[in-house]
Amino acid sequence: MPVAVVTGGSKGLGRALALALAERGWSLVLTARGAGELAEAGRAAEGLGGVVRTVAGEVADAGHRDAVVAAARALGGVDLLVNNASALGASPLVTLAGLDTAGLRAALETNVVAAHGLVRQALPLLRAAPAGAVVSVSSDAAVEAYPTWGGYGASKAALDHWSAVLGVEEPGLRVWAVDPGDLRTELYRAAVPDDPDEAGRPEPESVVPAFLRLLDERPASGRYTAAALLEAAVDGAGR
Repeated sequence: MPVAVVTGGSKGLGRALALALAERGWSLVLTARGAGELAEAGRAAEGLGGVVRTVAGEVADAGHRDAVVAAARALGGVDLLVNNASALGASPLVTLAGLDTAGLRAALETNVVAAHGLVRQALPLLRAAPAGAVVSVSSDAAVEAYPTWGGYGASKAALDHWSAVLGVEEPGLRVWAVDPGDLRTELYRAAVPDDPDEAGRPEPESVVPAFLRLLDERPASGRYTAAALLEAAVDGAGR
C-alpha cells in the first residue's frame, strides 16, 4: 500500500484528504499539534480501512519531524507528503504595521521552514517511491494583496516558490503547490473571526477531488488551483 504523510491532519483539509486516501487503501502518517483531535482523525481513517500512525507534535520541531519520517519508514516509505500545517502569524490577522517580527517568523517557520525540513528528511524515501509526490497547500493570499493577509501570504508565496524550485531540482518527483480556495475551516475562523460570509464558504471535503485528480493524473509539477482542477474534471466528464 502507498504511504502518505499529512501534516495538519487532525482537522479541516488535512483530515478530509486523509480520510479520502484511507478510503483508497493508503497507509497514513498523520501529524498535528492537538493529540486528542489527531487520535480521533486517526480512528476515523482506520475505520475506512487505512493503516494509520499518528504522531502528535509541532512540525517546526526537528525532533518531531524525525519521528514522523521514522513512522513512515516503518510503514514502508513515503509516496506522498502533504505540507498542510499552517500558521497565521497573528490571530485574528493584523496589518503589516501591526504584525510583530515574532509573528512573521512563526508563519515562516511553520509554513516554509518546517515544510523544507520535513521534505528534506523524507527525500530519500520519496525518491525511492514508484511515484513520489509532494503537495504543498498554498493560498490565494500568496498571489493577491489582501489587507491583513501580508505575513501569511508572504509565507505561502515563499512556499510556492520553494515548491517550484524543488520540482525543477527533483524531476523524478511531482511537486504541486495547490491553492484550495477559501474554505470553512478553523484556521480561517481564527484569521477572520467576524467574517459575515463564513456560512457560505465551502467545506474542505468539497475540494478533495481536486487533490485526488493530481494523484490520478500526475500532471507536471507546478502551481494549481482546486477550482481549475475541479472545473477541468467536470469538463472532461462532459465530453
